[in-house]
Amino acid sequence: MTHARPLRSTTTGAIRGSIRVPGDKSISHRSLMLGAIAVGETVIHGLLEGEDVLHTAAAMRLLGAEAERSDDGQGGSVWRVRGVGLGALQEPAQVLDMGNSGTAARLLMGLVAGHPISCVFTGDASLNKRPMARVTNPLEEMGARFVSRSGGRLPLTVVGSGELVPITYRLPVASAQVKSAILLAGLNTAGATTVIEAEPTRDHTELMLRHFGATVTTERLEDGALAVTVTGQPELTGRSIHVPADPSSAAFPAVAALLRPGSELLLNDVGMNPRRTGLYDTLVEMGGSIAFENRRDQAGEPVADLRVRHSALKGIVVPADRAPSMIDEYPVLAAAAACAEGTTVMLGLKELRVKESDRLAMVAEGLTRCGVSVEVGADDSLTVHGTGKPPKGGATVLTAMDHRIAMSFLVLGMATEQPVSVDDGAFIDTSFPDFVGLMNGLGAAIVEA
Repeated sequence: MTHARPLRSTTTGAIRGSIRVPGDKSISHRSLMLGAIAVGETVIHGLLEGEDVLHTAAAMRLLGAEAERSDDGQGGSVWRVRGVGLGALQEPAQVLDMGNSGTAARLLMGLVAGHPISCVFTGDASLNKRPMARVTNPLEEMGARFVSRSGGRLPLTVVGSGELVPITYRLPVASAQVKSAILLAGLNTAGATTVIEAEPTRDHTELMLRHFGATVTTERLEDGALAVTVTGQPELTGRSIHVPADPSSAAFPAVAALLRPGSELLLNDVGMNPRRTGLYDTLVEMGGSIAFENRRDQAGEPVADLRVRHSALKGIVVPADRAPSMIDEYPVLAAAAACAEGTTVMLGLKELRVKESDRLAMVAEGLTRCGVSVEVGADDSLTVHGTGKPPKGGATVLTAMDHRIAMSFLVLGMATEQPVSVDDGAFIDTSFPDFVGLMNGLGAAIVEA
């Protein structure tokens, strides 16, 4: 059982330094999963060693793959995954505990659905509340079976099949997790499996599938939607992967530097996949000084170093079509908006209601406690009225076991008149190990409450 860890953040001086935040969580999950079904060895540098990803590594071991960590001799680590080959995952002798990670749970359900094995999935109290029907419905169309709690929630049993049928599936809502689950199920399926998305979502799965040797095509349809197709039963071969720094994690020190006078921060090796950079586009539109330096590619993913300087931000309207590229970053954007001059309107936030918590409600409640004027619209919009001055703060914010809510309000507490506390920061380690130590090393003042 994880014990609660209340934390308090107080106003600080400048945020200064040069850092590399932990590796990208989305890419880390996928590198372990695809390495496990490839032939040969996959060597992963920069893997995020947060609790979510470590749960994925443990699950792949239970499914028959080898996944071991060693020191790289330079103060970091290297992971070596020896795969079993496509279609050869073994039925696990234990329940697969996915911790707090909806990404890991949904993607792995798709992967095991194409194998003639049965697996029981569970997670922590937060994950077990999250809906899984959006994934299980299309996988059932392909021929897998599921037994779950009411509402399609975990604990859940997947009864897979080695004879799934390919489908063409149009996503009812933009979701990279659902898209990825279907594509992964299609790997061990004869023929072509297609997912049609009205709005482009994260394409880490497509990029990594190609990196391992699969054939994945994309086609723009007449109605503007994007059709993503994977050809089943490819030969996947182990690869070398360098995981870039997570742009979602980099968002927290970046916003802190924008808010604190005199700040200048260099964030190294940040993943700049265009389907992940909506927050940075938004912050620049708000007047944020963010320079993208040394652009380059690493294992098919664009990377850059970000130089962030303190800036006077102004409120803007954030369009709904930007949501898929920044869905995890709205809580920290709301913290920035609370300190900006003028009104910021964020549209199309329905997906926030089914994250680790109802993030839309949690952000609105937390900002209100800190003296910020906000409204949640019937259209799932969030309006934040900034005054260009530090918000009052002086509140304890409830996190509902959500790591991004906790980090966002600790960043806000660095700019408020009075300290901001969060009731539990224990879950921060799921995505950002040593967040407190890293931030304090840059000039923050986050302490145990």
